[in-house]
Amino acid sequence: MAMKSYPPEFKADAVALYLSDPARTYASVARDLGINRETLRLWVKEARANGTAGAKKAGPVKRLARGPLSSDDVLEEENKQLKARIRELELELERDILRRAAKYFGRRDELVSRFEFVDDHRDAFGVKRLCRILKVSRSGFYRWRKAAPARAERAAADAALAEEIKQIHDAFDGTYGSPRVTAELRARGRRVNHKRVARVMRRSGIVGLHLRKKVRTTVPEPSHHKVPDLIQRDFTAPAPNRRYVGDITYLPVGDGRFLYLATVLDLGSRRLAGWSIADHMRTKLVTDALRAAAAIRGSLDGAIFHSDHGAQYTSAEFAKVCAELGVHQSMGAVGTSADNAAAEAFNASLKRETLQGAKRWPSAREARLAVFKWITRYNTRRRHSALGYLSPNDYEQQTVDRVLLAA
Repeated sequence: MAMKSYPPEFKADAVALYLSDPARTYASVARDLGINRETLRLWVKEARANGTAGAKKAGPVKRLARGPLSSDDVLEEENKQLKARIRELELELERDILRRAAKYFGRRDELVSRFEFVDDHRDAFGVKRLCRILKVSRSGFYRWRKAAPARAERAAADAALAEEIKQIHDAFDGTYGSPRVTAELRARGRRVNHKRVARVMRRSGIVGLHLRKKVRTTVPEPSHHKVPDLIQRDFTAPAPNRRYVGDITYLPVGDGRFLYLATVLDLGSRRLAGWSIADHMRTKLVTDALRAAAAIRGSLDGAIFHSDHGAQYTSAEFAKVCAELGVHQSMGAVGTSADNAAAEAFNASLKRETLQGAKRWPSAREARLAVFKWITRYNTRRRHSALGYLSPNDYEQQTVDRVLLAA
């Protein structure tokens, strides 16, 4: 759903997003933002003309990352060392072989490791002797050896899958875990089991990001007017633009300073319909976010907006804006984070995936740009588990298509 008019802040952030990434084109950025390519090009041209935008950054030098040694590499090195030792000693007595084998398998007691040892040393000592000393079945060893081509084929397929997974993982800034990676692979036409994806990711050391410890920003106002709880912890909606939740979260920048982000999240499609970033926590922060959602949606008349008991949401000014827009206010119990869990979960994901373990952004500009980039990707491309691993925009489009087909 494209906007009919774009606020100056949206235009400035769109220009900054294009200029910040040397690999992005007008077409790719415009597609993510849901705007026309020529519109974005005109915004950039105007920004350069009035001196508010510089040149596009040069691309960074890429480095090839080397992963950790695989277990097969480690095992092969140990096998070479042991084989050299056995040849040096010119076929010692069986008790010496057993002693060296015991040392070899000191930390690896699996049957497959014993088969590998027999296979690696069968020319030096013979399969019969080695199987007898290591107490493994010769027929089992030969069956294992016969299956080697199939194992090699599976290993090659897993290696190819690991490369695809790495590409997806990198494309989403290392934030996707196995469920979203599986959904992305299936969307690309790959028929793959989620357990296999999890196994390959685990063996390759590919992991998604985990939640950081939450810091509470709600400052309750004891003298506010009473507002009912119209959500009752039911964070669903029958259709988009019916029920919203919102919250304020802090964005740490510079030397102990903060920006603050107010959000308006649609429970029907999980789309972030409105947001506002400022260096203060005054009521204007949340009213700007609500007005932005109204501009995106065209109207919020009759919709529910649910929040916590922060002073900004309980103020008379916010109530006035809600009445002006036809929005019904809703609030949970005081001091109960579970009553606004959907909004808090969204903020936690945003900060986890943009900061990626860092304590703060170097500057306010970089914080704004990172958040704007993430929100754009969240709405247009990031797969949401509650939506059957569709992005919010794709889910809304499917909803529109179903309505049109039913009409």
